[in-house]
Amino acid sequence: MLKWFLLFLGIGCVYFWVKKQKQAKLRSEESKVSNDNKAKRVGEPEAMVQCQACKVYLPQSNALSHERRFYCSKKHRDTLDSEGWIGNAFWRVSPNQDLRPENTQPDLVVIHHISLPPSEFRNRNFSHCIVDLFHNKLDPNAHPYFAEIADQKVSSHFLINRSGELFQFVSTHNKAWHAGVSSFLGREMCNDFSIGIELEGDGDAPFEDVQYQALVQLIQKLESDYPHLQFAGHSDIAPDRKTDPGIYFDWEKFRKDTQISTEKMPFGLEPR
Repeated sequence: MLKWFLLFLGIGCVYFWVKKQKQAKLRSEESKVSNDNKAKRVGEPEAMVQCQACKVYLPQSNALSHERRFYCSKKHRDTLDSEGWIGNAFWRVSPNQDLRPENTQPDLVVIHHISLPPSEFRNRNFSHCIVDLFHNKLDPNAHPYFAEIADQKVSSHFLINRSGELFQFVSTHNKAWHAGVSSFLGREMCNDFSIGIELEGDGDAPFEDVQYQALVQLIQKLESDYPHLQFAGHSDIAPDRKTDPGIYFDWEKFRKDTQISTEKMPFGLEPR
């Protein structure tokens, strides 16, 4: 009996010794592979990317990114670049645009409101419908109102939705189709010399605080490149056709927050 016990004990010891040796060998091989991979990563050159604003190249790990675009600094990401685009906006380039007249710089900002479907922004986020309209992709079967406007070719330079997100559709260098038949202090065809900003909303509800905040930040960026801007509502330049931005747009708050002089608001600060 003792003989058999010693035999099984010996076999067990051999088995566990062999198993231990295999485990040690496996750990050694895994460690070698890991070290080789680390060495390989250290030796590989890091991907370089180009700043969208100043065009300098830098390691991707050092860059700020937004929508697959890269920037060397927050300042460059958050300002208007040389092509007329703001880096921290969501770029949704509209086909509804053309060149400004030669030697024409924008000197007017026109503030609008827009809601698609009308007033339904209160229920859920419908910003995508506005994007579709500016891309000529609005589904006329999605809502009765869409059937009325789906064939319109319109756009704006910017949209600020109810969450304060900033979208850009047209470079400020180019002409967006936002003003239509219009006149500003005797100057016709306001699209030629203006920048259009749409606020998601209607004439029956106040705008959100975050929309004012985003609007103020946008105006500060625009004024750094266009210091002679004046400001008006769509109803000011097309009074027989339009009522936006409406009585709930707070012109006094807008002026106070932007520190714009009243001389740059020729239609005054009263709600209208």
